[in-house]
Amino acid sequence: MLDREGFRPNVGIILLNQRNQVFWGKRIRSHSWQFPQGGIDRGETPEQAMYRELHEEVGLMPEHVSIVARTRDWLRYEVPDRFIRRDARGHYKGQKQIWYLLRLVAHDWNLNLRATSHPEFDAWRWHDYWVPLDVVVEFKRGVYEMALTELARYLPKNDHRNRYLRGGARHRHDEGADAHSTHTDNPRGLELPPGASFDPDPQRSTHAAQPQPK
Repeated sequence: MLDREGFRPNVGIILLNQRNQVFWGKRIRSHSWQFPQGGIDRGETPEQAMYRELHEEVGLMPEHVSIVARTRDWLRYEVPDRFIRRDARGHYKGQKQIWYLLRLVAHDWNLNLRATSHPEFDAWRWHDYWVPLDVVVEFKRGVYEMALTELARYLPKNDHRNRYLRGGARHRHDEGADAHSTHTDNPRGLELPPGASFDPDPQRSTHAAQPQPK
């Protein structure tokens, strides 16, 4: 379903825990990290699509979250031709997105990357709100910056982590590490949800690959 300009309606999800860290997912079989997102089906409202994608991608139900805010208008990004199927070139231009800021009100063991038979992520972690954009596929970075900036006003004013990390200036690269860790690496002894991983150092990240857009 495309609009007149060739943009597909889509929703993006920024999920906060009680420490105002965000869910950060590693796209399956790649080294790129991103927020949950997905298309709006015909007849769906953005909010209905958000709840559907929330369950399909991270296994959460509406009762597990509360809506803090959403972006006022559509945020758009164009997809380079090399990522567009040949039969869609000339028609499909990119995505237009409504972004939601959600608060997790349940335990994070409710997260489940294998909620469907077509998972989007194979690892996840909690990360400071201002994520390093150089681990995001390049053509999405502008939208991420716009969404994070617009929704940051709804964070608690005393959150000292409320700062923007541009281009990885304040994070380390750990080449070849996919942020998978064993249970013994987990200082809190949490039981990991199905398909999930825990990274004790949320600033550690990997170089972005070039995934297919979703």
